[in-house]
Amino acid sequence: MGQRRASPCPRAGSPVIESLVKGLLFAVPFVIVAVFWILAARERRAAADPSAKSFLERNGGVMAAFLIVAVGFWAIVMIVLPQLYMVDFSFHPKLPAKDYGGPEDHYTLASYRYFIYGSTEETDSYNIVHLRAFVLTIGASIGVTFFSFWFCYPLAYFMAQSAGPARLRMLMLLLILPFWVNEILRAFAMRIMLGTSGLINNLLVGLGVLAEPIDFLGLDIGMYTGLAYAYLLLMMFPLYNAIESLDRNQIEAARDLGAPWWHIHLNVVMPFAKPGIASGCTMVFMLSAGALAAPQILGGPNSLWFTPIVYDRFYQAFNWPQGSAYALILLLTCIVFVMAVMRVFKVNLGEITR
Repeated sequence: MGQRRASPCPRAGSPVIESLVKGLLFAVPFVIVAVFWILAARERRAAADPSAKSFLERNGGVMAAFLIVAVGFWAIVMIVLPQLYMVDFSFHPKLPAKDYGGPEDHYTLASYRYFIYGSTEETDSYNIVHLRAFVLTIGASIGVTFFSFWFCYPLAYFMAQSAGPARLRMLMLLLILPFWVNEILRAFAMRIMLGTSGLINNLLVGLGVLAEPIDFLGLDIGMYTGLAYAYLLLMMFPLYNAIESLDRNQIEAARDLGAPWWHIHLNVVMPFAKPGIASGCTMVFMLSAGALAAPQILGGPNSLWFTPIVYDRFYQAFNWPQGSAYALILLLTCIVFVMAVMRVFKVNLGEITR
């Protein structure tokens, strides 16, 4: 019996198409900078103040040039270009390092096909594990974001509108002090507290509240609690900064007119604090969706989270194109969430980053 000759691997794109794609990727940083410059110019014209000094007048020529170069270098070289390299890498097949740029290297959607179907060739079944982990991560991150908001909002309102200077300083210190400890050490400490033989279970069983310990880690309660705790300050401080600038006379006027407390918060405080709410929600969601330490330390044996899968694609499977594709999918989802938050709260980028 004769041996079947293996057919050579065909290229998925011509040199012209590959050159066009690389040119587009090279042009993306400049397009992004131009878009943000146009948005900033529009916002500046909308809130134009004839007496306000320009950026150059406020900082001087030398300092203004330094700031522009420094920020441009940081944004393009340290953020945009690595992301673009990841985007380009996600459209290549898995090859040995020596073969990249060779005849077998071409643009392909194999990594994205694997994310959906669990195979680079077959499309008979779906990649249930990875798709379920992705949907669960996005849904749980939204849940953690809403929990963080409803937990932080009353405290932020109290600190901004009711607490005196001494009590405010004490509350600030109590909030900041635990975060002097490394995030991983805090996650391990929480794992010890939430374990089946940990402090919380022993206390509840000792008080007779529970007949037997609850597996907080196996039920993913520990992971969600750890995520909410890890990014607590990123929700607290934007809310505090927004509510603190609200004129108290508006609240007093609403009370004098007979408005109940829930009406004051829904129609006076929250509309004024929309930029702070949007800023806190976007930061907590993006960091929760991209968290790695808390899911690995506080997750149970059956916990599903998307970022450990991305990590495994890079460092366990050594499939960097696939890891890049997974990371890009997560990044695009986070960007869509940010845009949705801006749409819901009717705020712009300038208000969020203020």
